[in-house]
Amino acid sequence: MKPDIFGNAIKDFYSNQYTQDIIVKADDFDDDHIPIPYLFRSYTDMPKIEQRALDLSFGKVLDVGCGAGSHSLVLQNQKKLDVTAIDISEGAVEVCKKRGITDVRVFDFFEIDNSQYDTILFLMNGSGIIGTLHNIDRFFLHLKTVLAPGGQALIDSSDISYLFEEEDGGFWVDTSVGYYGEMKYKIAYKKQVSEEFDWLYIDYNTLQNAANTNGFLVELLLTGENNEYLAKLTVAD
Repeated sequence: MKPDIFGNAIKDFYSNQYTQDIIVKADDFDDDHIPIPYLFRSYTDMPKIEQRALDLSFGKVLDVGCGAGSHSLVLQNQKKLDVTAIDISEGAVEVCKKRGITDVRVFDFFEIDNSQYDTILFLMNGSGIIGTLHNIDRFFLHLKTVLAPGGQALIDSSDISYLFEEEDGGFWVDTSVGYYGEMKYKIAYKKQVSEEFDWLYIDYNTLQNAANTNGFLVELLLTGENNEYLAKLTVAD
């Protein structure tokens, strides 16, 4: 049975047993940390990209990878929207229910069938669930089936090319091993370590090209100081 890393950490924090953060491991890079309290942030503590996405949300909303439910709670309680929150983590969904989210389910986005939404949120580097660039056509094909007519998907990601800058300011990656935004991670919490998984960071131009190829229009809504951005995807007429 795979360890529910995020779920266990979220449950610990919710039950006042928070002692450490999630560690993110990747070959060739230093370990990173995900502070668990950050997953429980309020609207005022969210980055501008997330605030903008919540401000633009309308209609029937699907919050993909809801985590501890912070985005869904803002939409449900403050904006009074009809929100469905999904996550593959059973522990995260358990805490979301305790926090008062009305409709939250253990579900994989790619398994949604016979449901359509006006706004679909992919936040906190939401492009990560695509996995690799090879899967992007599958992502757009499925997105088209779950977006209601006139609907929008709001997705954030980052251009991580800066990680490959050389001392002279040049940029070099080994293109023979794939797109530079394709990462492989493991996450650890206490004594638990996940299996390795794929995670995609995608630059805006690559996202735009893939979207256009698959019959979507893209609008760049906001950019941040660290190459992160928020984009809106809509089905082309």
